[in-house]
Amino acid sequence: MKVKRARRPVARRRDGMSGQRVLKAEAVLVGGAVLALLCWEWPSLRREARIWRMSGGLRAGKRYP
Repeated sequence: MKVKRARRPVARRRDGMSGQRVLKAEAVLVGGAVLALLCWEWPSLRREARIWRMSGGLRAGKRYP
């Protein structure tokens, strides 16, 4: 004869968001902020890279301390 275990009531989810959904939402927000910042700063980053290349780049370390 088999003895059945007493079943415990299953914990039900509340109406709030789960932890994974919160993390995904935060990742989307941070990714959007980084993308917006990159788009905003792109022209100045290009200009800085151009100036850096004209001054010699990595090879100019001895000329410009």
